[in-house]
Amino acid sequence: MTTLYIIVGLVLIFDFINGFHDSANSIATVVSTKVLSPLAAVSMAAFFNFIAFTVFPLKVATTIGKGVVDPDVLNLTVIGAALVAAIIWNLLTWWWGLPSSSSHTLVGGLVGAALVSSGPGSIITGGVIKIVAFIVISPLLGMIFGFIISTIVQFLARNHTPFGVDKHFRRLQLVSAAAFSLGHGGNDAQKSMGIIWIALIVYGITTKDASRPPMWVILSCQTAIALGTLFGGWRIVKTMGQKITKLKPFEGFCAETAGALTLFGATHFGIPVSTTHTITGAIIGVGSRKGVSAVKWGVTTKIFWAWIFTIPVSGLIGAAMYYLFSLVKIGSI
Repeated sequence: MTTLYIIVGLVLIFDFINGFHDSANSIATVVSTKVLSPLAAVSMAAFFNFIAFTVFPLKVATTIGKGVVDPDVLNLTVIGAALVAAIIWNLLTWWWGLPSSSSHTLVGGLVGAALVSSGPGSIITGGVIKIVAFIVISPLLGMIFGFIISTIVQFLARNHTPFGVDKHFRRLQLVSAAAFSLGHGGNDAQKSMGIIWIALIVYGITTKDASRPPMWVILSCQTAIALGTLFGGWRIVKTMGQKITKLKPFEGFCAETAGALTLFGATHFGIPVSTTHTITGAIIGVGSRKGVSAVKWGVTTKIFWAWIFTIPVSGLIGAAMYYLFSLVKIGSI
């Protein structure tokens, strides 16, 4: 039972770091456009992170819990190795100021550890392919929505003064930032729920036929991600808010709305996507409307490389952690 407690603790640490790491995604535009102070922004984001479970069905938790690795071949050593790999990669990319994906870090660590433990047959290929495909699809959708929404908004505001446009969209950006934070909490916290759910199945406390994880799992994961968001990841705010492209309030509104729409759709269909990829794509889409030169492609290229390397690197770390834990007999049941 002690090992299970350690696993649950690691999941909640990961969830906290996820909120800490990804809080910039929720607040970067609203802070960089000076609509809200950083403290007010993270407080609002944390609140909407927490209440997300009341809005979205737990389909993403089901995908992570049952759709990446076969629960029948898992053990707590694999889960622990995956979590440590995800935490290590999240902390490294936070330190480097790179907005990488906590979702793909977790999936990569889980797949890497499971491959070493049980071989390729343990991997649910269809589920992994779907998640990998959305490394491309989610930022692309964010980019398209961002471009379309910003074009429509600019057309509708063409006869208004810049001051009037700025005034109205400072208010509207509060709505769009709240919506994106809701989508963030809905998609990302469910990934942690899915991992605890796997551990409970492995330990025999629940069965894989259960329709949802226990309520204490739901509440603890939503609380952990909300607290992480509250403490914030300020190193990434600057990258997301200004280094990709300069944003005005109406552009921040367009980017957040585009990101929120993408997250709502993905969460509805149970697809674990990266909030980082989504909002980055949306910001690029909004910026590119002003011309290719408006986007700082050097910074964007570094972000893309972080995306590409996240799953394989976290997979390697997960495999190494599993090997290490097996040597010292950690987590075997």
